[in-house]
Amino acid sequence: MKKAASFALGCKVNQYESEAIAELFAEKGYEIVGVDEVADVYVINTCTVTNFGDKKSRQLIRKVKRQNENAVVAVVGCYAQTAPQEVMQVEGVNLVIGTKDRAKIVELVEEYDAKSGVENHVTDIMQERVFEPLSIQKLTNRTRAYLKIQDGCSQYCSYCIIPYARGPIRSRAPEEVLAEVRRLAENGFKEVVLTGIHVASYGKDRHDTGLPEILRQVHEVEGIERIRFSSIEPNVVTEEFAQTMAALPKVCDHFHLSLQSGCDRTLKEMNRKYDTEKYRQAARLLRQVMPHVALTTDIIVGFPGETEADFRESYDFAKEMGFAKIHVFPYSPKKGTPAAERKDQLPNAVKTQRSHALMALSDAMAAEFLTGYVGQEVEVLYEREISPGVYEGHTTNYIKVRGTGKGDLTNQICKTRITKAENEELYGEVEA
Repeated sequence: MKKAASFALGCKVNQYESEAIAELFAEKGYEIVGVDEVADVYVINTCTVTNFGDKKSRQLIRKVKRQNENAVVAVVGCYAQTAPQEVMQVEGVNLVIGTKDRAKIVELVEEYDAKSGVENHVTDIMQERVFEPLSIQKLTNRTRAYLKIQDGCSQYCSYCIIPYARGPIRSRAPEEVLAEVRRLAENGFKEVVLTGIHVASYGKDRHDTGLPEILRQVHEVEGIERIRFSSIEPNVVTEEFAQTMAALPKVCDHFHLSLQSGCDRTLKEMNRKYDTEKYRQAARLLRQVMPHVALTTDIIVGFPGETEADFRESYDFAKEMGFAKIHVFPYSPKKGTPAAERKDQLPNAVKTQRSHALMALSDAMAAEFLTGYVGQEVEVLYEREISPGVYEGHTTNYIKVRGTGKGDLTNQICKTRITKAENEELYGEVEA
């Protein structure tokens, strides 16, 4: 039996796609192994959000080829899509496929002839208008399943290469989404996460659905008890949207509401489509309808031209918002984006200093958010046993909890009395 390894660098969408690719090989009789093992085929799903992502992709390609010099190495994903000629030069590459035609990958691998050298199957993603049907039938994690419903992005933020890597918005047909959700429910999953490159754009290309509508339909699927979705922007959060979320009890009260900067001047230069006042309104609406909502976000520090005053404005706005957590990213120039061409790049030392300041703020806000739960009762979906009688899981608003209880709590939603908050986690006792 031939062996295949499928590995993703980067985001949850890549991880979903790599699991789907692994299934395609398994269906054709391949044994699926880890990327650190000797395999006949390696599929590397690359990330290109930063130049460092490109570097990690190249390192992994070389590594797997050293494990088996006769293996077929197929490179897919965003780096392959945006720089196919560069990827073809990496020692060990046999096939370059990009972000389209992954569904044909087994066929392309099996037809590959080493005598023909490196094959480039990358096509113009900007011409794509149809969602590529990659889906997962079997998953090993028995609690939370990711489900890709959308691909592509048309935002064109000045620092981001992804619209060129993923192409225009393409949404998965609602009936396909629901069929996969039902399969997941039948397999015992209680929580689904709807994900995509720009999930808030779901349905905009179809004109027959939208994110609120697909959430309503998923909500009707029996067996699914929790619904999450990936990052959204404040423009999506209208009063109608907030009321819809509140009216669907399975929709979790955790929103990753993308910010990137709390300074209006910087937001404009990033080509973000909102300002801080719009963000403030979105946060207020969500908090009005969901009293325990957790808001998390991403913030870039050290964007070209960001002055100390700009950073301070961003810092103060983040403090005002009272996030449950901030994911802090020092700005990294990405070749091919307008921001990377700017002459007013900041020194790494400044980016590091600002990162540390914002991370300290995030830690303080997270601690304050968690402390409020001590003595409270929360519902936790337990995911795994980490030591005898101690289980780890998450609340609806995505706080990690370690709970002590009797019996097997895996994949069970249990009421848990919180006794302490420590190290970004809550600790508690499961009520009998």
